[in-house]
Amino acid sequence: QVQLVESGGGLVQAGESLRLSCTASRNIFSINTMGWYRQAPGKQRELVATITSGGSTNYANSVKGRFTISRDGANNTMYLQMNSLKPEDSAVYYCKADLVTTVRPYNYPYWGQGTQVTVSS
Repeated sequence: QVQLVESGGGLVQAGESLRLSCTASRNIFSINTMGWYRQAPGKQRELVATITSGGSTNYANSVKGRFTISRDGANNTMYLQMNSLKPEDSAVYYCKADLVTTVRPYNYPYWGQGTQVTVSS
């Protein structure tokens, strides 16, 4: 069973920082593009940032200059460093990874369970 396990969410005040982690485990041949998405109550899930296997990154305009996405290939882990957090950043954050696995030996998107980020004003 392939798993994406997220950690690092929590409650912080505006202006503070958090770092989210997402680790892919079990039966993985390769990891392609990874990304972070978020969903606030009553809103659609939106892209926050993505990173390719080659390290190319893409960010939503709302987080550019404040968030940094990175990955550690040796440990199948992706990070999202979030600085200067704002109340509007509050949401459930989901990691997504395009994986080739023993279960699906082709590129297939997997999602984590989500981690709550709450920023108080």
